[in-house]
Amino acid sequence: MEPTKVQSEGGLNVTLTIRLLMHGKEVGSIIGKKGETVKKMREESGARINISEGNCPERIVTITGPTDTIFKAFAMIAYKFEEDIINSMSNSPATSKPPVTLRLVVPASQCGSLIGKGGSKIKEMRESTGAQVQVAGDMLPNSTERAVTISGTPEAIIQCVKQICVVMLESPPKGATIPYRPKPASTPVIFSGGQAYTIQGQYAIPHPDQLTKLHQLAMQQTPFTPLGQTTPAFPGLDASPPASTHELTIPNDLIGCIIGRQGTKINEIRQMSGAQIKIANAMEGSSERQITITGTPANISLAQYLINARFRDVAAMWNDPSSMTSS
Repeated sequence: MEPTKVQSEGGLNVTLTIRLLMHGKEVGSIIGKKGETVKKMREESGARINISEGNCPERIVTITGPTDTIFKAFAMIAYKFEEDIINSMSNSPATSKPPVTLRLVVPASQCGSLIGKGGSKIKEMRESTGAQVQVAGDMLPNSTERAVTISGTPEAIIQCVKQICVVMLESPPKGATIPYRPKPASTPVIFSGGQAYTIQGQYAIPHPDQLTKLHQLAMQQTPFTPLGQTTPAFPGLDASPPASTHELTIPNDLIGCIIGRQGTKINEIRQMSGAQIKIANAMEGSSERQITITGTPANISLAQYLINARFRDVAAMWNDPSSMTSS
């Protein structure tokens, strides 16, 4: 459906839809007591603001309207988040104020235009607005959308959103977009070191919002070498790269999902990656186990990738209990 075009005093004013990904806590702040905050935002901005249903750790907030109403809605959200940051800091006045962060969900087919040739567009946005802009390398689970994270002062964020809207209007999505839909929360499912976690997407998210070791686990993923390139790149050179070693730390509670029933999963990872993988015995008083991966850089990279993929599979099973029997 073609966006409707309305002539306004400021030139062409086009109807656009922007999707934001927010944590439950952020959504609560936007809704406000008895829905008062979101009602005020809708009335004052003139934009349609819809919040996805469901008991999910993440929610999608959709903002639709002529571009000027979208900018007003964004301004109100950015200032509200800044107010939340200031209120949460009132106990510790010494620390510097962290930036406001918003996550947009953008069809992957438009991300190339946002980044620009050799990163030129995203660099220009950062320099002209003072906001930090990052486009995720991977698509969000079960979708063809990527997360675009913007952080900075509310003013920098508003300027940055204006520029992103221009790019999105100039480069409409190609082909069909499969929108990202957050999975419902299974209540806290893992306990590690006295901390409860829910699995969300490919991460285990601590409860309450306290980022710990586990959240970073999936972030340790190094870019893995495509399977075809594990052999030396130069024919005639038989010498394979020297073996090296990489260590990972994994919470005890999650080690079972890497080992699998009677070691099936870890053996599969060993065979597929060609790496040696040793899991240290549990140390008394420690809630973590050390995994040592030895092999060529390509073997190690592939083993890490498979271990991370295993976490994602388990995360998907927690989110979809009907598939629990398959592992």
